[in-house]
Amino acid sequence: MRSKFVAEVARKIEGVAVSVRWIPSMSRKAGAVDFLTGPWRIRAKTQLLCFPAAALLVSLSACAGQTVLRGLTPQTQEAEQPTQPAKVAQAAPPANPAHRASKPDPKAEPTQQELFEYIRGRLLSLSPTDGFNDNLEVAFDPATSTLSVTQPDGRCDIFLNALDTNSAIWEVIDPSDTYHAREEILRLTMTSSSEKRARTCYDNQNQIDKSIAANRVRLLFSQNKASAVPDFAFNMTKAIKKLVVASGGAPEKKIYLGNP
Repeated sequence: MRSKFVAEVARKIEGVAVSVRWIPSMSRKAGAVDFLTGPWRIRAKTQLLCFPAAALLVSLSACAGQTVLRGLTPQTQEAEQPTQPAKVAQAAPPANPAHRASKPDPKAEPTQQELFEYIRGRLLSLSPTDGFNDNLEVAFDPATSTLSVTQPDGRCDIFLNALDTNSAIWEVIDPSDTYHAREEILRLTMTSSSEKRARTCYDNQNQIDKSIAANRVRLLFSQNKASAVPDFAFNMTKAIKKLVVASGGAPEKKIYLGNP
């Protein structure tokens, strides 16, 4: 509507300008005398008419421009406003802690066969070599849990599942006699649980030797050789106890004897 009004005002101003130019001609046709001051006076009046009209046109144009600016300004300001970051709906999860070295998996327990191989290897490699206490061969029967040790005077079958794991004792002995000097022996002795046979021994003719006590077993090693192996007695005790338990024997019990 304002654009049409401005256009209408402009049209009328043009009409006024034409009418002013037409005035001197009409005066000449009527025989009127045109003084030099006449045209200037008319032009001055015309200018007076034009100035208010022009001012009105400028004012209307300014109003229209302001309206246009008011229509544009909110959008422009809205566009210029920085986008506000969206509120975090949920707190960010804490950063992962520094990577920790994972604990190594616990070593698997050795099998019954692995324990036997370890014990057999030690009995043979650290065997006495006096011709009387030597460990010539070591065998194992898992079906009967029997450990067989062959020596120069025969063999002994040891029943592992009958042994008491709390009875292990280490000692150093001198097997020398009046006629034969022999090297010192490191001996492991274990007894059987109550009312159980720990071993059966045979002589060279494969006959049972009843002179040997059946409620204890003895494993013999060279003291000189064993002393060169770090923690030998500790590791051998641990291995024989594990083999006893793997063979069906009772595990070691921690016995606490309090003060009286």
